[in-house]
Amino acid sequence: MLLRLPTSVSEARGHLADGAVPVGGATLVWATWQRDGFPAQALSLRELPEANVLGREELGGAVVLHRIDERVPEVLRRAAGSVGTGAVRRAATVGGNIAGSSLRCLLPAALVLEARAKVLTADGVYETDFAEVLAKRPVLLSLRWRTPVASAYRKLPGEPGGPPPLVVASALHALGGDRYRLCVAVRDGYEVLSESTECGADPREPLRALRATPVGEVAAAWETVQSQVVELTGR
Repeated sequence: MLLRLPTSVSEARGHLADGAVPVGGATLVWATWQRDGFPAQALSLRELPEANVLGREELGGAVVLHRIDERVPEVLRRAAGSVGTGAVRRAATVGGNIAGSSLRCLLPAALVLEARAKVLTADGVYETDFAEVLAKRPVLLSLRWRTPVASAYRKLPGEPGGPPPLVVASALHALGGDRYRLCVAVRDGYEVLSESTECGADPREPLRALRATPVGEVAAAWETVQSQVVELTGR
């Protein structure tokens, strides 16, 4: 297998056009390749500057999870810190976790931040939503968002060998005056649900609205949703 390490977007596009397969951090694909056979070419973005940004409102797809720190919102930092072991976090990448994994531990955090994805294909670079990222699994160059007022994240204990642990993520975005948009996402098994509602400082208002949505129907997550809404509106 030939590993391609492009240093420019045009070079990366060329490798994709030639059939190179994105490798991410290789934490998930390696075992599959050992079982099914290695591709002729693999593509890593670890040398591509556009995929290695780490700032207040942007995160590159090639950034390994253990590098994610206080520069990003709490919900995204806690999500990254909850993935696997320290060894996994030193290898796993943002893009591999969201676009190349069925677990998608970072997806609830990205959704409540209302992030947009910048993706790379052989035809070029463009910005899109996560529905397209999950459906088409393009190469994820970076995430961009606007800083929320506050955010929260919790991964509940899971059963060994069972489905992925339940995850609840939330973020509060300023709308102006005393009004906010509250975004909540729940990972239930392999499915991720997200909802948003406008609110003020009274947590009862958004909780009533959320209770009537699919997020409110996930009984195992509702207590955590309630506690996060109370915490965020109380800030």
